[in-house]
Amino acid sequence: MSSVAVIDYGMGNLHSIAKALQHADPSVDVQISSTAAAILQADRVVFPGVGAMRDCMLALNGSGLAEVIRQVANTKPLLGICLGMQALLTDSAENGHTDGLGVFSGHVVRFAQELADTDGVRLKIPHMGWNQVRQQPHALWQGIAQDSRFYFVHSYYAQPDDGAIVAATCDYPNAFACALAQDNVFAVQFHPEKSQTVGLQLLKNFLHWDV
Repeated sequence: MSSVAVIDYGMGNLHSIAKALQHADPSVDVQISSTAAAILQADRVVFPGVGAMRDCMLALNGSGLAEVIRQVANTKPLLGICLGMQALLTDSAENGHTDGLGVFSGHVVRFAQELADTDGVRLKIPHMGWNQVRQQPHALWQGIAQDSRFYFVHSYYAQPDDGAIVAATCDYPNAFACALAQDNVFAVQFHPEKSQTVGLQLLKNFLHWDV
């Protein structure tokens, strides 16, 4: 039986993610774990997160899980979700400056204070709700129509140094990277576990991703 570990470091919708993974493929053994051994033994790993980058990195560094995630990123399929995606970059402007895990080279920046759509209507921060995702070719988009809508909740977004790792973009109002892919690591800014059918399809694709 294939197994997937959902990393528990005290931040994230762990049970909703685990439930969505189980629904995406009932044959997979889904485990929520905070122990290095269980995470490293799993066939695949999901790195979720909600909240502040500084708190995330304090928890990861304090528990030793930061190094575990870096090891996973070099050895097996890894899916970062929301804050889990942001933490994979070099650093974040949140709380002034917070060092990330450095799996992806790049930075996390905040949306501008004054944003407006093409009609001049002011856009709220955080970016919250459903928005279209414009895909670049990747196995994890299989069975998901171009411009499908996913659910977002965030005030910061990724700016990778290498545009070649951008696996999808979203407009708010300008285009920003909402998915990154590099080797066996795939990360999304949106919440697949809250994105209904298309989110479940992405999770299913991850569970069957043959890197």
